[in-house]
Amino acid sequence: MSVDKSVVTLWTSVDRFLSSARCRNPSTRRTYSDALDRIAGHVGGDRPLAQITDDEVGAALMTLWGQAAPSTWNQRRAATGSFLAWCTKNGYPAPVLPAGIERQPERRDETRAIDRAAIERLLTRRDVPLREKTLWRMLYETAARAGEILALSIEDLELDARRARVTSKGGATEYVYWTSGTAHLLPRLIRGRDRGPVFLSERRPGPARRPPAKDLCPHTGRARLGYDRARILLDQHTRTDTSPGWDLHQLRHSAATHLGEANAGLQLIMAKGRWRNPRTAMRYVRPGGEAVAEVTELLDVAPPRRG
Repeated sequence: MSVDKSVVTLWTSVDRFLSSARCRNPSTRRTYSDALDRIAGHVGGDRPLAQITDDEVGAALMTLWGQAAPSTWNQRRAATGSFLAWCTKNGYPAPVLPAGIERQPERRDETRAIDRAAIERLLTRRDVPLREKTLWRMLYETAARAGEILALSIEDLELDARRARVTSKGGATEYVYWTSGTAHLLPRLIRGRDRGPVFLSERRPGPARRPPAKDLCPHTGRARLGYDRARILLDQHTRTDTSPGWDLHQLRHSAATHLGEANAGLQLIMAKGRWRNPRTAMRYVRPGGEAVAEVTELLDVAPPRRG
């Protein structure tokens, strides 16, 4: 029996897209889900997809992420575009991205690495909740991608070995490792739970948008913490009147830079961050100002002053 795809709702089409081969990788699915859930909530997820216009999609993107960083805008735009292209390819009457919704140029930030002392100050602040403190320390100590850590379930953790299984970009199962800070915080965060997501949202999801079982805690009924919410919380805790807030990815990149400053070899840094290409790793292994000043002393050919 054929299905009339012209009456399929936006929520239903999103669910089918997220279950497709295009979203087989958990990190990709998580990223797309975060963006499409927000879009559907804005334009009306219970409406037939065929009734949603190009301009409504464009307006939703501008309202939700028009003021975000170029990298965030480009990511959300790409997720929306991939979803709409998949719908059209599979016979669902769907809108398209308006011509004015263009990709934004991303500038390379030469100050991307955060000073190690600043990271330590953040992670020891009394006003930072346990969940955020554990997430941020784990991102820094593992040098893992934010999507990989947010996708962790308790079943993936090996607390005694201080490591966890993650699914990498290519779909392979790999391990990330942490040190004493995360080892101290993790047991406190998951106390009383033996299954389900490691990092949970503040509230239980409503009946209109219930996530898959793997993204629900069987003990509390709360859903997995999403990337957007995690990003916003880090920004809120680090933004000042004179400087923008930090990005989740900066913790990974800062870890690589700090390892380089500590004279760790490139091969070890690549293994830690699970980079395959040395040129990719070298984008992040940039010594900071103090390290450059220290090595500059090696070029001092001036004779010592006499007392």
